[in-house]
Parts: sequence; C-alpha cells; structure tokens
Amino acid sequence: MIAEQSDAIHKVEERGPNQAVTLLCWQCGASVAEMFPETRTCSGTWVCPSCTATTQYRDGIWCALSPARINHFRKFIAEYEFIRAAEGRGSTHPEYYLSLPFKDISGCNSEQWRIRARTFRTIQQRILAPLAELKRRPLRILDLGAGNGWMSYRLALQGHSPIAVDLLVNDRDGLGAAIHYNTAVDPLFPRVQAELDRLPFPSSVFDLLIFNASFHYSVDYERTLAEAVRCTCTGGSVVIADTPLYADEGSGRRMVEEKHERFFKTYGFASDSIASLEYLTPARLQRLGNAFNLEWSYNSPFYGIRWALRPLRAKLAGHRPPSQFRIYEARVGA
Repeated sequence: MIAEQSDAIHKVEERGPNQAVTLLCWQCGASVAEMFPETRTCSGTWVCPSCTATTQYRDGIWCALSPARINHFRKFIAEYEFIRAAEGRGSTHPEYYLSLPFKDISGCNSEQWRIRARTFRTIQQRILAPLAELKRRPLRILDLGAGNGWMSYRLALQGHSPIAVDLLVNDRDGLGAAIHYNTAVDPLFPRVQAELDRLPFPSSVFDLLIFNASFHYSVDYERTLAEAVRCTCTGGSVVIADTPLYADEGSGRRMVEEKHERFFKTYGFASDSIASLEYLTPARLQRLGNAFNLEWSYNSPFYGIRWALRPLRAKLAGHRPPSQFRIYEARVGA
C-alpha cells in the first residue's frame, strides 16, 4: 500500500499542471468560478456576475445546489446519513480511507468493499486504460455519487483529473471525508455538492463520467443520463457501475418493497422520501440507449463463488431472483 501510494504521488507530480474546470451558477448557468485541485481547504462566497446568485465554497467543497433543492433533499440526506452511520460507515482513522476500496480496516462492510474493489479493477483495466491510451493523456473524469471520494482518490493517484460529486458533505461518509486523501494526493481533487440531474459544468468537458453506485438514486433516468451525455466530450464514455440489474420489472419492484419494509422495521422509516428508481432492467437500458443513440457494452466482474451461486440459492429457497451487478459503458458520439 505505501509503495503504491509513493509511486502514484510521483505520477501526480509528473503529469504537469491541472487544467481548470468551470463551475456554473446553480441559478442561471453562467460561469462562476474556475476549479483547480486545492492543497488547502478554503471557504468563501462567489457571486454570479450574471444573476448575482451566490455559490458557497465551504472547507474545499463547492455547493452547487439552490436553496430550494437543498430543502428538497434535506430529509433524504438526513435519513441516508442516519442509515449509513448505523451501518458503520466511515472512521476516525485516515488509514481507513487510504485503504479503500481494497481493504475495509473497520471490518463493518468488508463484503461490499470487496465488490467495489473488483468493480474498480475492472473499470481500470477494461475502460480507463483503453480510453487513456486512445486519448494519449490523463483523463478528465466526473465521479458521480463519489461519497467519501475513494474512487476520485484512486483516479488521482493514477494521474487523472477527477471531480467528486455527491449530495453528502459530512466528514465521515461524504465529500468532507476526502480530506484524508490529501496526504497521498496533493493537491486534492475538486469536490462539488450537486445533484445528478443538474450538473454545474459546461457541455462536452469530460472524457469519462462514472455513476459510482449512484445511477439508481435517479428519479428520472432519461433526465439524469441526458445531463451525463451533455457533459461528456465526443468519443468519451459514460459508465454505470454497481447499480442493481433485474431481468424483469416484477423482481425489481419486489426488491424495493422488501428494502422499504426492512428499513422501516430496522430504523423506523422506509427511506423513500425521494422516488428513486432503484434498479435497472435490460428493457430500461434499451430505452435509454434508443433515446440517446447510445450502444451499451458491459463487463461482468467475477465477485466470487458465493456471489455467483446467489441465483441458485434464491431459487432453491423460493425467493425472488437476486440482482446482478454489471458495468455498463457507452461511447458518446461514437
């Protein structure tokens, strides 16, 4: 781990100065600021030169949500943070974050991190490396649903220029926790609090957009994907990773019902304050592809024999078919 981080720091230093990415006003869409990777975690207020709306920059995190949208997501964020804390997410030890996704030193969610690690390795080998070879330069990458920023951290270690986007900004499981990566990645990648349907970036800027276990939180897949496609440059890729896939709508609906029932029983609320779509099906993907002239390809990582046997175990027990995790990629303008 230490050797890997040391080598990666040299890669970051050797890639040269990072080009800025423009942050757009949450109200009118005008340019508000140029975002560079930051060594310090500053705070301040930026005033839009066009409409005078203010954008807050707190402890190194840009808030690109309107007051109305902050209020809209307030209950969802509170419930989500409560559940994540109950699940043992986050740590007070920097090494916890620096080890992700390959090791969960807390031991609380090791099985999930094992899946995330295999997903990341697959993205790295089968999508990231070929695209970087094609572009012949480090990539500009949007990490959507970045959480504590572990994927942006790993991408920055490889010399790429990620931007981490999430609704959560707390310092254990949200964008605030990414400060722990500053010991290995200096300057730290930009962090932006924004929603998937209103990305505060110009069009055709990013080489790669990764929905990092986040696409299923969308309430409108077409609108969410439209924003992703808009922000991706021609020849770039949109990737959907670690979103549950079901063969049919019935299985997906049953999963959602079971999840809400389990949350209500465990936490006292169903965690359904926003109408997230929760899952994909082949038919849903086909409709999205048709709508945006995208052709999906996919990778199916091997998550281990226990994972592979889940469908058989479910069938023998008389349960609904379990979800599959695939990594979907589509080239924009290809």
